[in-house]
Amino acid sequence: MTVDPVDQRMRRARRVTLLSLATNVWTTVLLPAVGLAREPDPVRVVLGAVALAGFTVAQVAVLHAAVTPWLATAARRRRHLALAVAALLSLPLLGPVAAGAWPTWAWLGASLVGMTPLLFRPAAAAATGAGVLGAAVVVTVASGGPPATALLVTGGVGAGVALLTWVQVWFWDLLVDARQGQAARARLVVAEERLRFARDVHDLLGHDLTVIALKAELAERLAPVDGARAGREAAEARRLAASALTRVRAAVHGYRAVDLAEQAAAVGEVLRSSGVRCTVEPPTGELPAHVAADLAAVLREAGTNVLRHSRAGWCRIEFTRDDGAVTVTVRNDGVRGVGPDGFSGGLRGLADRLAPSGGRVRASAEEGVFSLVATVPVTP
Repeated sequence: MTVDPVDQRMRRARRVTLLSLATNVWTTVLLPAVGLAREPDPVRVVLGAVALAGFTVAQVAVLHAAVTPWLATAARRRRHLALAVAALLSLPLLGPVAAGAWPTWAWLGASLVGMTPLLFRPAAAAATGAGVLGAAVVVTVASGGPPATALLVTGGVGAGVALLTWVQVWFWDLLVDARQGQAARARLVVAEERLRFARDVHDLLGHDLTVIALKAELAERLAPVDGARAGREAAEARRLAASALTRVRAAVHGYRAVDLAEQAAAVGEVLRSSGVRCTVEPPTGELPAHVAADLAAVLREAGTNVLRHSRAGWCRIEFTRDDGAVTVTVRNDGVRGVGPDGFSGGLRGLADRLAPSGGRVRASAEEGVFSLVATVPVTP
């Protein structure tokens, strides 16, 4: 699965998920440090600290990979392998630390069990967790501790951490799938519009080109025996070609001409596909082409601002017409900061565009709600 790494909402959700996962498993990594503090042998302390540091680095890498779906498979496997190697090396290096006084490796084993949902499917995760539990029991008994301690710490605590980890990863995967669905829906809207235009062009040209081809073929056959009729057929083919060209130009012009209601609906659809509840009150009546073009530019800029510069949960787009002018108002919640930047390139660009026709644009933020209001005279 892939996710656009620059998506702001996904980046925030990713950071929260990573922090939550780290909180779950790092409690069981920090507790082995208690064993290091209680170990009298300095050599064992140094070796244990090295093992714990290596394990922690490998664990961080695996946690990062779990919430980085665009990471290459080979890089992900290398991180998993590094964690396995660090875990195996920790057995002889960290296992004897604070022998009999503190279940040092049992806590590390709990961290490993807690991470199994990040590494394996449920059946393999259960088998791996059982293997880690067995290793914890062996290490605990070999170091003079009771096996019940390993069962409680590695088995009980590890299983609880694993359950929380699985739930968090499950929610993250749901979020990724939902985001991909929204992106696919937006792409589908664009693809449908392209198909519509392609069908229109096909309907316009298909019949005419077929007739032109037949006329040209007939003119070619008649040329040696009836030049006058061949000329008439060639002239008819030319007339049909000119007529077809006129219709195609008209279709392209209509396609390029701005339909403000369609533009507003499209912006609303894009916002809704991005998780924003959007209400659109479309304009009424016909508008001059230059007015529709200017207001369409305002809509595009407003939609971009909602997606990029806010944490909007809702948005309202409304058109009003009075006193020979049309006003579009775009309001959304989730505004960040104290208000719009007066030197914003997008707003300044809109102001420059509307100025020649006597239009104006203003923006404000109040109580977390951002408002963008643009007014364009219907007649210059």
